Amino acid sequence: MEIFTYMESYDYEQLVFCQDKNSGLKAIIAIHDTTLGPALGGTRMWTYDSEADAIEDALRLAKGMTYKNAAAGLNLGGGKTVIIGDPKKDKNPELFRAFGRYIQSLNGRYITAEDVGTTVHDMDLIHMETDFVTGISPEFGSSGNPSPVTAYGVYKGIKAAAMEAYGNDSLEGKTVAVQGVGNVAYTMCEYLHEEGAKLIVTDINKEAVQRAVDAFGAEAVGPNDIYAVDCDIYAPCALGATINDETIPQLKAKVIAGSANNQLKSTEHGDILHEKGIVYAPDYVINSGGVINVADELNGYNQHRAMKKVETIYDSLTRVFEISRRDNVPTYVAADRMAEERIKSVSASRSQFLLNGHHTLSRR
Repeated sequence: MEIFTYMESYDYEQLVFCQDKNSGLKAIIAIHDTTLGPALGGTRMWTYDSEADAIEDALRLAKGMTYKNAAAGLNLGGGKTVIIGDPKKDKNPELFRAFGRYIQSLNGRYITAEDVGTTVHDMDLIHMETDFVTGISPEFGSSGNPSPVTAYGVYKGIKAAAMEAYGNDSLEGKTVAVQGVGNVAYTMCEYLHEEGAKLIVTDINKEAVQRAVDAFGAEAVGPNDIYAVDCDIYAPCALGATINDETIPQLKAKVIAGSANNQLKSTEHGDILHEKGIVYAPDYVINSGGVINVADELNGYNQHRAMKKVETIYDSLTRVFEISRRDNVPTYVAADRMAEERIKSVSASRSQFLLNGHHTLSRR
């Protein structure tokens, strides 16, 4: 990989390599764009096959956070960290404290949070060295478990998608097929059930399925049967790439809206959904409740304020659907355009401000 060529192609700002021999820290911080504000994105710990793979993952994830934060209406840019190592074997307090010192050295350009392979405890260790970290323990002023907030945002997003598909955002009497009933999806099902939706659920964890059956009167089906059920809305809430060549022909839903990441196996599957007239709620918009929640910690966490901000996911998706219709493009393209338009607008106004300031100074 030609790193500078790659960074120039996708307009990355900064790549930071962090090494601490005593603790075994090998970390890469990627900062994609800070037009809207400091870069916010989690720290992932993973056993990569090569250093090149780790760099590529950090860069890819950082760019994704730029779009996610922009689409969520946050005044934050996009960044991400990957720590090379086995999260089951290679963790130690010194490693995360050393990493915290590297974050501190960036003077607020990058703010981290937990991600795959890291925990609240790890964030607490980072917090010993820097304040530029979210998702720490509640006793330090954090928001705690983000799952209920993410679930509320997904529920609001499903309503927005129903409005687009059916001309009415009521979910009463609608059948929702939920793939995966983990923490986020279970709470989402609570909201759907309270509104009078009928639930069809599946999960490889039979206890999770039974819990939903008992609590919400849900109908249980096998993991491979969820795609073909008669339903109004398909909610992918487990693994990514479940919208693919095999599943799309089976789907009867007019709406796809759920909490899973990377729901489309490839962009061409988003094109196919558009051609079929299926309303797809882009994943990084509908599942942004978690990042909205941790971002609120930067102002001293207030749950009521965070939940009110999460409600704007409805408006964000409505805007995505408007752009999709306006430009006749798939919704995944429309979501990117919405994020890019916001970044471009702020960048232009900032440039104009600096230009005007320069003129003012030159006249003195």
